[in-house]
Amino acid sequence: MQTRFIAAALAIAGVSALHGCGQGQEGAPAGAADADEIRVVIGHVAPLTGNIAHLGKDNENGARLAVEDLNAQKLKIGGKTLKIELLGEDDQADPRTATVVAQKLVDAGVAGVVGHLNSGTTIPASQIYATAGIPQVSPSATNPTYTLQGFATTFRVMANDIQQGSVLGAYAVRGLGAKKVAIIDDRTAYGQGLADQVEKAAREAGAEIVAREFTNNNATDFRAILTSIKGRAPDVVFYGGMDAQAGPMVKQMRQLGIDAKFMSGDGGCSPEFIKLAGEAAEGAYCSQTGLPLEKMPKGPEFAKRYQEKFNAPVQIYSPYSYDAVHVLVGAMVRAGSTDPAKYLPEIRNTSLDGVSGRIEFDEKGDLRQGAVTVYQVVNGKHEVREIVGGSPIAKAAAAVQAGVDAAKQAGDSAAKALSTQP
Repeated sequence: MQTRFIAAALAIAGVSALHGCGQGQEGAPAGAADADEIRVVIGHVAPLTGNIAHLGKDNENGARLAVEDLNAQKLKIGGKTLKIELLGEDDQADPRTATVVAQKLVDAGVAGVVGHLNSGTTIPASQIYATAGIPQVSPSATNPTYTLQGFATTFRVMANDIQQGSVLGAYAVRGLGAKKVAIIDDRTAYGQGLADQVEKAAREAGAEIVAREFTNNNATDFRAILTSIKGRAPDVVFYGGMDAQAGPMVKQMRQLGIDAKFMSGDGGCSPEFIKLAGEAAEGAYCSQTGLPLEKMPKGPEFAKRYQEKFNAPVQIYSPYSYDAVHVLVGAMVRAGSTDPAKYLPEIRNTSLDGVSGRIEFDEKGDLRQGAVTVYQVVNGKHEVREIVGGSPIAKAAAAVQAGVDAAKQAGDSAAKALSTQP
């Protein structure tokens, strides 16, 4: 107990020295070089090691870009310039590590948290933040349980898995004509939760679920599961999990001669999936809970700046972590305080035109009018197939996309007809 107390004290002292003002401090910290500056620390948590570290780094990069942009604006609270700093932590996509890291951030006196990435880490960590009264905005945790716990401190800036799973299950049947669907999940809160929603929606749309299998989020060999599924001749195989498993899985499907269409959710809807799957990625379907990056109101500009700064493309969630930082800081400015107890109520009054679109929260902390986009891999890239729900912007984008697709299909049909003429 004494060792833990000393460690916590050292953590607090270290953050105070490095980051200045944390939770509940309204003036410049003792010993600060600039008495006209208020320093505030925002925590960020994602897996920065392990098989989805590329997604965790993407999230953190989005948050760091937001901090840089906000600091450049020289925002004022009480006549003093707000100086924001980000304290990044690695939860290794592990629920136990996530709770340790969450307590570390609480002990360090952060004023708010962006994260975690996975639902399986976000949900247990949320209890710790809620007890401490620290606002938490997840840019990527989609399991409905996160915001259904009744905590006043939990928010997310994208659609949840009830919305996403409903779209995917219905699309498998009505869009792809599936009569038989096989479902695999990684038994995480995210993967299993999404798979449950897909199963429900597919059944309601009239499909037969011919298999429900599971693996884990560290597996690399899926041949036993896939061999069992092959004998049931599914039209669609859905995987609930992340790209680190989705890529090898579809590759092994094709090696075993399974020609069913492959689908995954947002965790498998990344450039890394295409890289891991290689040629087997072609034709695969996936979804993302939000608008396509190029159709986000500020998406193209964000993608360009992100590439220039980090020398890497956006993976999935960085626009949302960027917006999550803006949600926290915007509430601080409106409240005139960096104290969580004072600015937390203002988060529910958020009305932000973010990179990802319009951000407003319902009474649970979920995003109002969240969109879901279905993609297919064509010639090594994700192409939009359908945009469902969301704001009028999303619906307009869907209408435009439908027109483009119809024109392309008509052009392809005309070209085919001409090619068969003597």
